[in-house]
Amino acid sequence: MASIRDLKKDINYVLGDIIEAVYIVEEANGKPNSKEGAKVIDGAIATFDDLIAKVNKRDVENRQKHLKEVRAELETRAKKLVDDLNKLN
Repeated sequence: MASIRDLKKDINYVLGDIIEAVYIVEEANGKPNSKEGAKVIDGAIATFDDLIAKVNKRDVENRQKHLKEVRAELETRAKKLVDDLNKLN
């Protein structure tokens, strides 16, 4: 069960860090509350909700394989969000 807890923490920390980075970039550029930044934040929140729902899904055939797929999806979607974040500069 520790791996499920760790996966949930990873999802929370990674996406939380991306949201925090949006605020930092916006302040550094002097553009607080930009539409582009809000789009990245909304994407991070939607990703969080989606991934946590997948982690909590219990009626899967192979739970370990499912969790590995969720971890891979976290990595893929986080990279996309970071790319969008980098475009804010």
